[in-house]
Amino acid sequence: MKPVIVIGGGITGLTAAFSLKRRGVPVLLLEASARLGGVIQSARSGGYLAEFGPNSILETSPVISALVHDLGLDSRRVYSSPSAEKRYVVRNRRPVEVPGSPLGLLTTPLFSFPAKLRVLAEPFIRRAPPGVEESIADFVLRRLGREFLDYAIDPMVAGVYAGNPRMLSVSQAFPKLHALEQRYRSLFIGQVLGARARKRSGEVSKQNAKKLSFDDGLQTLIDTLQSRLGESVQTSAPIRGLRREDAGWLVEMEPGAGARRIECAAVLLALPSHKIAALDLKTEPALDLSPLAEVYYPPVASVVLGFRRADVEHPLDGFGMLIPEKEGFDILGALFSSSLFPNRAPEGEVLLTCYIGGARAPLLPLNTHEALIEIAVNNLSAILGIRGRPTFQHVAVYRRAIPQYNLGFGKVRALFNEMEQKVPGLFVAGHARDGISLGDSIISAHNVTARIHAYLDSSALRPAPANQPVSA
Repeated sequence: MKPVIVIGGGITGLTAAFSLKRRGVPVLLLEASARLGGVIQSARSGGYLAEFGPNSILETSPVISALVHDLGLDSRRVYSSPSAEKRYVVRNRRPVEVPGSPLGLLTTPLFSFPAKLRVLAEPFIRRAPPGVEESIADFVLRRLGREFLDYAIDPMVAGVYAGNPRMLSVSQAFPKLHALEQRYRSLFIGQVLGARARKRSGEVSKQNAKKLSFDDGLQTLIDTLQSRLGESVQTSAPIRGLRREDAGWLVEMEPGAGARRIECAAVLLALPSHKIAALDLKTEPALDLSPLAEVYYPPVASVVLGFRRADVEHPLDGFGMLIPEKEGFDILGALFSSSLFPNRAPEGEVLLTCYIGGARAPLLPLNTHEALIEIAVNNLSAILGIRGRPTFQHVAVYRRAIPQYNLGFGKVRALFNEMEQKVPGLFVAGHARDGISLGDSIISAHNVTARIHAYLDSSALRPAPANQPVSA
């Protein structure tokens, strides 16, 4: 049988290739760069463990737990410390704990008394008409008011998307939030009633999901996937184009990338939107991929800093802090990395991970690494009371970091659906369409694997199953 070609060696492509191989489907993963994992990368140095991109996976679905188990990583799984559940938002240049209960909402200094009264009126606000697309800012202003937008949603959007709430589409970027209003009219009522449906499905809300990593960081997941796939992975293998043929697909490689032409039964594109748009894709019917090139991926810098514990005034007793745009700082927020997971810093030291840029300040990540470190140190010193200089530092800059599901993004998702519906054997998965978190990408890989398997079965392309599945 001809293989399934997976193009893209990030978490989506790796997970999909592994799942297909376990099902007995021959698979070949092609990655243009010299390493796998995309933005996921961990490194130990001087007793510190730094994550260059994401720091954890939210365990929102049994699919994620199953992947960890199938990879034999149960014993290396690490959950965040129970003492690191607090979240902070900066107000008046100081971290204020985010309330975790309705009673906490009534007593928190994060919001004024008039703002709390406005939030209590939420169940009585009418839902938006079906089919009307709102930005997340307009949605929150209508339902919860200005102060909640400024000091809850704006920093949250910066922490999740590095995005602009005035541009992000609530139905595309936060579909569950939009669905709560449409189904239950009230977000608060929907949270209560929706919890029952999540419990039946085994899913957990992102707010309540456990935060997962591994003893040597998230790189452990990438290294293990690569090891399990073995010769089914080819790095430094850029693709020139794809052509649909009667008997399947022909993948054309760039010169110097090994085999120049590979025949395959199906193709999975696990790539950013702009990279899919750049492919020479020959299909019948022809597809206009130009909308994919318009998806905005703002630059983001990750700045990881170590400090002496004695030089930090704040107790760092939580997950981290987010910073509203109104506060005027240059960092979007910071994770208290050494509070979150064990063995992230030497004894007597702490590790903080800051993010700079995004849609809020897209030019800042283009500064030198030295300048980015100074920005982070100055901001952290003002907010957390840090007195000394860093004892560890690392900077990673992603010039195209996170896809923005802005107003109008629905046409992009519609195009991806059209690609799969009209062109047999062509599939798309990953953060370009299915959500931007690591958990979203793993679930996307799981779902596309099922679609590919069904296609191979219906096309009579897949041989009878082997007696034994590929071992994990």
